[in-house]
Parts: sequence; structure tokens; C-alpha cells
Amino acid sequence: MAERARASRAISAGPGRALVFVYAVFTLAAGARSGVQIATRFDEAPLAYLLSALAAVIYLVATAALARDARRVAVAACAVELAGVLTVGTLSLADSAAFPDATVWSDYGAGYGFVPLVLPIIGLLWLRRTASATVGP
Repeated sequence: MAERARASRAISAGPGRALVFVYAVFTLAAGARSGVQIATRFDEAPLAYLLSALAAVIYLVATAALARDARRVAVAACAVELAGVLTVGTLSLADSAAFPDATVWSDYGAGYGFVPLVLPIIGLLWLRRTASATVGP
């Protein structure tokens, strides 16, 4: 039992702390951005603003899961996030008229230095790396 607890702490330890911090920053950034946009200009680009709000919720779930060492939830959040950024990124490039204003995931997160594209990949790689610590006798 102690071995399992020690192994699960590996998710949020070391570089995992930086990962939790970046996810928390993106939760605040996407949440604040979408909140202001929804409150002030919702009629201009409702899909884009709702997608940014969805991104904020996914970042929040990922932050909490990583911080609390909830591996399955963290994997699911990172996978959904990656699917979202790939889907929205592709659609925003293929049909820019559908996105009159940018979302967090538009153009694969170009407005945020492509961090929204790289972050879930790093998260999934980190979760995979720390998963080997849970394999035991």
C-alpha cells in the first residue's frame, strides 16, 4: 500500500509540479479570456468563445487530476485536450469563416505560442513515464 502511494506521488513530484503550474496558468488564462468574451461579445463568435470555455474546464480538470495524482482522470483530460486542439486547430485553418475570433486551440494554439498543442503531449508523456513507477511485484 505504501509503495502504491509513493508511486502515485511521482505524477505531481519533480517536473510534474511544473506541469501542474502550467496547467493552472492555462486554466486561468483560458477561463478569464472566455469569461470576458462570453460576457461582452458572445454574439460575435459564440462557438469560439464556448470552445475557449471548454478548454478552460479541461485545463482545470487536468490541473486537479495531476495535482491529486488521479492518473486515469489526468490521462483522459490530456487526451481530450489533445483531440480538441488537433480538431479545432485543423478546422480553424481549413474553415476560418467558422471561427471569426480565435479560441485557445485555434491554429493549434498559435496565439499562445503553441503551448496548447505541446502541453497535452508533455502531459501524456509524463504520465506514461511515471506509470512505470506503479508497476511492481
